[in-house]
Amino acid sequence: MTAASTGSKQRVSYFYQPDVGHFYYGPSHPMKPHRIKMAHHLILSYGLYRQMEVYRSHPASPNEMSAFHSEDYINFLAKVTPDNLRGYSNQMQKFNVGEYTDCPVFDGLYEFTQLYTGASLDGAVKLNRGDCDVAINWSGGLHHAKKSEASGFCYINDIVLAILELLKVHARVLYIDIDVHHGDGVEEAFYCTDRVMTFSLHKYGDFFPGTGHIKDTGAKEGTGFSVNAPLTSGMTDGAYERIFKPVMDKIMEVFQPGAIVLQCGADSLTGDRLGCFNLSLKGHAECVRYTKTFNVPTLVLGGGGYTIRNVARCWAYETSVLLDTELPDEIPYNDYFEYYAPDFKLHLTPEQRENMNTEASLDSVRVDLLTQLISLKGAPSVQMGEVPPDFEMIKEDANAEKERKSTKENRDGEGMNDGGAGDDKRSGRGRTKDGKGERRDHEAELAG
Repeated sequence: MTAASTGSKQRVSYFYQPDVGHFYYGPSHPMKPHRIKMAHHLILSYGLYRQMEVYRSHPASPNEMSAFHSEDYINFLAKVTPDNLRGYSNQMQKFNVGEYTDCPVFDGLYEFTQLYTGASLDGAVKLNRGDCDVAINWSGGLHHAKKSEASGFCYINDIVLAILELLKVHARVLYIDIDVHHGDGVEEAFYCTDRVMTFSLHKYGDFFPGTGHIKDTGAKEGTGFSVNAPLTSGMTDGAYERIFKPVMDKIMEVFQPGAIVLQCGADSLTGDRLGCFNLSLKGHAECVRYTKTFNVPTLVLGGGGYTIRNVARCWAYETSVLLDTELPDEIPYNDYFEYYAPDFKLHLTPEQRENMNTEASLDSVRVDLLTQLISLKGAPSVQMGEVPPDFEMIKEDANAEKERKSTKENRDGEGMNDGGAGDDKRSGRGRTKDGKGERRDHEAELAG
């Protein structure tokens, strides 16, 4: 399979839940779900929503989450709140949640996980049915969560759940991760299978999560199917492309996936609060554009990104790339216009800093990965039996129907009325409390 220009325009579906941007990890925490709402408003103000099918996604049920996560972990997330923490101290330690971790307990935590996970599952189902070519969920991409443990701001691994859904129809699924952090949770989940190939480009060495060495290539049947590009600080557009494109070409030739999941963590951009790469929007989005040229059903997800004005810029621009639409550099007026001061431009200028990745180190990574891929004995063949029903088609009795709402595609102008007066006020579900139960207002991150 080789890259080819698309003959006809791809059908793009976009999944969004208006409440998802209202949750708040707490003061000074770098993860801000508000960035999802900011990206959504840029997508609206640029008029991109007119070229997509826009859906309000369903909240994932505990049953759907248990396809990967342990039931005791899901039950814990569903019950723990800032008000009852003391009764869960042992479980909080066991599940890596709460004080002294980077995964706090905040109001509406479980509902937040349901919303971003449901949108990824909805996207996977749409792709499985052939109803679209590209499905977008910018609230998803939480790649660090493990089977029974929160990690790196991630609680439920929507990516693993979406890949499991795609595997019901597709013999092989490719996962690509362009977040600055290694996609450890996804790699770990599929480390021993040849039905999922994971390809992660990330900062390696004295950097979270510490995994993703080039020699970590998989185990058992999955040996050779974990592809890791360990990089260091200062990655530029050109350097990134020198790894991404040749490795992608070889992956597509050898693995021949039936579906792709692309995690577009924006913390690999220049100027990120936690990241250390130096990519422009165009360099980051080139990975999206190039992946699109293979014409394979693709689920596009968000991920990291901690300078939130740049995260919104990135995901709005990448939406335009998926739609083959040019955007003007001037940001149109929207509810969060002041965040884009002082220049109010879409594109970013990389910082004047040294790229610590030398030509020799980049060549070494590229050659090692191509050698790994060449040694694979072609795409694994899978005997596909009867495809299990997706979660929308399972016929349930009345009790089960109450427990889990089926997906209802709601296109009655979703997004058109979003952003009106008071729209950014957090509802009760999104409020944050400190230990005294005092309500905190959302603080706009206008600078830094």
